[in-house]
Amino acid sequence: MDVAATTLTSWHLMVTFCTLHAAHRLNLFESKSIDMKPVMLFGILNGVSIGLLNLSLGFNSIGFYQMTKLAIIPFTVLLETLFLKKQFSQKIKLSLFVLLVGVGIASVTDLQLNFVGTILSLLAIITTCVGQILTSTIQKRLNVSSTQLLYQSAPFQAAILFVSGPLVDQFLTRKNVFAYKYSSIVLAFIILSCIISVSVNFSTFMVIGKTSPVTYQVLGHLKTCLVLGFGYTLLHDPFTMRNIAGILVAIFGMGLYSYFCVQENKKKQSVDLSLASQMKDKDSTPILGMQDKETSHDAKKSTKDSLV
Repeated sequence: MDVAATTLTSWHLMVTFCTLHAAHRLNLFESKSIDMKPVMLFGILNGVSIGLLNLSLGFNSIGFYQMTKLAIIPFTVLLETLFLKKQFSQKIKLSLFVLLVGVGIASVTDLQLNFVGTILSLLAIITTCVGQILTSTIQKRLNVSSTQLLYQSAPFQAAILFVSGPLVDQFLTRKNVFAYKYSSIVLAFIILSCIISVSVNFSTFMVIGKTSPVTYQVLGHLKTCLVLGFGYTLLHDPFTMRNIAGILVAIFGMGLYSYFCVQENKKKQSVDLSLASQMKDKDSTPILGMQDKETSHDAKKSTKDSLV
């Protein structure tokens, strides 16, 4: 439903919140009391990023919009390196480069630039990167689960999109969202999309919280490759050797990224276990020393008593 893409997203988030609220009332998860100011700002930022991405798509060609999505990974790496002091190995960077080249070859075709579209794309990249980084950071620093954070922030995301969505959609399509004639089939698909969105929103927060914003973006590009393959296989969309080569390169990059991430995690776990073992040995040394001292004292006392 192109007429109300942004407004529809607000409905998705409303349904997500209502579903989580019902789950909370049924004691399926516990709501944690946290500072609402950062959560509110986080929710508004996420809502703004969705609106900016839709505006970017409206002002730019499909090819340039795909380039915008590709730029999210390197910009996320840059922000996490500068502000969170996170280190990305050269192997990880190489695998991401291969992945982005592959997706670019497979999906980017026409590149038509314009000033307004470029500015909107830059703002969309910044807000999306910051929003996804905060999705991970807030969960870790405030010690909340992905479900708890989504439950707390969904109303703010829905509110900002519900207010701005109709304006954005009318600006892009020249049609009034609320004047559109919704047939029974359209309403059925809207309801279905709202139901599906609950699992999509939940999985988004969970994946970012359990892994990282970069890994989430890698999975997003996997989805792009699957959509292209699905279109060619089942819908018989036009497909060239360039598309095939791009998808193969992208999948190879994803494989490299997964392999290097697993290897680095194993290495990190090994180092953590080694440090924990050293700390345990260090803590047990004084206890052993005290036991030896007490044993020596008891032996001396026994010898003294026998002499007497």
